[in-house]
Amino acid sequence: MAEVYKLCNKFMHYEWGSLTLIPEFLDIKNDKNTVYAEMWMGTHKGAPSQISNKNLSEISGDLPFLFKLLAIDKPLSIQAHPDKKQAEEGFKREDKAMLPVNAPSRNYKDDNHKPEIFCAIEPSILMAGFREPDKIRGSFLELASALPQLNEILSPFINILKTGSLQQFFMTLFSLSKLEQEFLCSSINQIEEIKTGENISPEQWKLIKKFTSIYPYDPAILSPLYLNCMSLMPCQAVYIPAGILHAYINGFGVEVMANSDNVLRGGLTPKHVDAPQLMNILKFVPFIPEIITPQGSNGIFYYHTPCKDFQLVRMKSGKNAQAFESCGPAICLVTQGEVMIDGIAFKKGESFFIKADGSPVLFNGNYSLFAASLFSGDYNPAQEGGRAQ
Repeated sequence: MAEVYKLCNKFMHYEWGSLTLIPEFLDIKNDKNTVYAEMWMGTHKGAPSQISNKNLSEISGDLPFLFKLLAIDKPLSIQAHPDKKQAEEGFKREDKAMLPVNAPSRNYKDDNHKPEIFCAIEPSILMAGFREPDKIRGSFLELASALPQLNEILSPFINILKTGSLQQFFMTLFSLSKLEQEFLCSSINQIEEIKTGENISPEQWKLIKKFTSIYPYDPAILSPLYLNCMSLMPCQAVYIPAGILHAYINGFGVEVMANSDNVLRGGLTPKHVDAPQLMNILKFVPFIPEIITPQGSNGIFYYHTPCKDFQLVRMKSGKNAQAFESCGPAICLVTQGEVMIDGIAFKKGESFFIKADGSPVLFNGNYSLFAASLFSGDYNPAQEGGRAQ
């Protein structure tokens, strides 16, 4: 019979987090007005979950996935993650350079890849994947028309995009001088609205203005023009493979990823940005991640992705007990109501670990929850989890 353990998890208090979303979800007081950004559920050495006074890894071994609860009040940095080979090489290189793992300038905290799936609990907004070069060019032309004083700065991008080279376009962004960055941001700050046309939507302009107010003098304020802007409704998800530039803008949801903390940043952040390393891992092709809706029946729904390190499952109560089956260990987070397992109750906000032994676990009660577990092997998804434009 499978063993079930209640988890005690650790929080990350990054500045982009929320004062209210996680505390209210977990029903905990936040008298000190602390910002809560993430709750980690898993065995990652950066913040391992605990069972009584033991680390989860003492019971589970090292899990191949990391499960998170995310509360996004301010935009996360524009970022991408390495594939497995890139992570191994980068980690070895920085270890050889004797760069401490916790150093602010360290890119590779471990030797693992970090594909991820984010699923919204509340409506969420993100940017992900390069748009087509001609669409980016149209947006830059429209911006230059609305703000003629920026023609000199924007013309090189417009000319490069004629060639279709996203790599050269992105490299040129990083080559802007400090004076050019300041003039770009101050010009945008001076005007509240522009007459948007078919190439710049009001939503894109609002994001540009928002980024300019939070991260002045950062060329990545123009990212809504070269990345796809996407909205997720509750229970919709998006899968981000290695090498895809992305940023979560706001929202609340769960995220499952390979067990890694490797991040290479490209802007909208006060943290370390290593442009050459980011350029080395990016895929410079137009790409729109698919919005994933779960597939299943009888209260059990699967979010299919190409990653073999994990799968995300959503469960909700029905008339009868639900049988949860997993080919390996799983971590569950209750999002509504209360679930009963072998006489033990887990309420909204609580999480638990299932040490699977191959037998199904019966869930009773009135509840909904998310489960992160090993890939079941019963699905053969597309290679990248998205589509080229």
